Amino acid sequence: MIDDEERCYRAVQAKDARFDGWFFVAVTSTGIFCRPSCPATTPRRSNVRFFRTGAAAQQGGFRACRRCRPDTAPGSPEWDQRADLAGRAMRLVNDGMVDRVGVAGLASRLAVSERHLHRVLVAELGAGPLALARARRAQTARLLVETTALPFAEVAFAAGFASIRQFNDTVREVFGTTPTILRADRRTAILRGRAGVPDPGGSGSPASPSGAATPIRLRLATRTPFAGPEVLGFLALRAVPGVEVAEADGTYRRVLDLPHGPATVALSPAPDHVDARLVLTDLRDLGPAVERCRRLLDLDADPEAIDALLGADPWLGGLVARVPGRRSPGAVDGAELLVRAILGQQVSVPGARTVAGRLAASLGRPLPGDLADASLTHRFPTAEAIAAIDPADLPMPRARGRALAAALGRVADGALVLDPGSDRAEVEGGLLSVPGIGPWTAAYVALRALGDPDVFLPTDLAVLRGLANVGGPTTARAATEVARRWRPWRSYALHHLWPAS
Repeated sequence: MIDDEERCYRAVQAKDARFDGWFFVAVTSTGIFCRPSCPATTPRRSNVRFFRTGAAAQQGGFRACRRCRPDTAPGSPEWDQRADLAGRAMRLVNDGMVDRVGVAGLASRLAVSERHLHRVLVAELGAGPLALARARRAQTARLLVETTALPFAEVAFAAGFASIRQFNDTVREVFGTTPTILRADRRTAILRGRAGVPDPGGSGSPASPSGAATPIRLRLATRTPFAGPEVLGFLALRAVPGVEVAEADGTYRRVLDLPHGPATVALSPAPDHVDARLVLTDLRDLGPAVERCRRLLDLDADPEAIDALLGADPWLGGLVARVPGRRSPGAVDGAELLVRAILGQQVSVPGARTVAGRLAASLGRPLPGDLADASLTHRFPTAEAIAAIDPADLPMPRARGRALAAALGRVADGALVLDPGSDRAEVEGGLLSVPGIGPWTAAYVALRALGDPDVFLPTDLAVLRGLANVGGPTTARAATEVARRWRPWRSYALHHLWPAS
């Protein structure tokens, strides 16, 4: 997109929200960068520069617009599609890896040198890993400033800053104001407009006592159209008792196992966003929690492009017209999704859900009292816990139990990594080398744990039934051939076909 600057400028002139997150526009006469849909007066063409990321704009000396809040725009759909080094690195940075293990740890995870990683990211994104992580810290700090009454020293620590001075300097440089004014502006906006703040804001809830869980309420922005009830319905149908629950009002709640401790989240859909109510035991996990919820709901997808391609197909067109903006749900944890995929082999969805619930009850760690309730009681079992038990003791056929224990053993010892930075081809090869795991399981893991937008399951009986019901082919070979014309969005075709079965 950014390679065609005239097209970018036309999007800015039209204030087209579809391009928010794809690129950022910086105005040299004001020193501010915005999202394309910013309601401010369109700047002259000679006064604008375009950047792939907010971090690159900050590196260029520009500060974020306080009106359109570009740091809260949906993420670029480009990272859903790209499986190269830059795409994998960007997903890991967004998950907070640089804050946890530094640039050296990020480079090691991606099996490249720090120098090569920096060179690739600067060339592709206009900013290196430290600058990208700094922009992410600034965004997390802004969320905490605006959605809690936490002291700023605690905000600085939770957002990943080394000191309160570094926090203050970064907020002033990135947002052109102080943390105190940011908090006051937010409260003023709530009092005056209530609905007038465009993207993630918050409830203004007070901080919890020291050591207790902290509630935070956010708006997770997404592009429209957005089939929110359908994506949450997909998750609700597969909800594991004790770990997930679907409420009567359409809200989906689940336990999150985050880098610094457990948390819970309640997600409720709206036409252009998702209302997220988090309860965190460690505020350092706010960034990873938000990123994992966005991946779970596929909020950074490009529904216009997906629906344009699939909607023109003679068999899928009617399905797309009925439910525009379908998403391809991801996962909050790769190991958990692998367990679900293996349990789902050749059994019904309710059957797999029942077995997963038994595993969670017997092997999952109980939630602390300030998180647990009647519906959410346990974290999903870790790979280490499942790998350590005798396959004969698992509540499933012996062969499937051996496959589950072997696969989770590889995850536990690091031979198989299922995080946002994983190489899709390597993961597929690693899974297929485990006895008892076949192409359907490997593909399903790629679909949801790795967020691959171009997965197709030609042997899936529900997919073939869905195709037959819309007049399409009824054999795996013919379905595979037909699905070629749905590239690179075959994962979304699956989510249209499953309900049609």
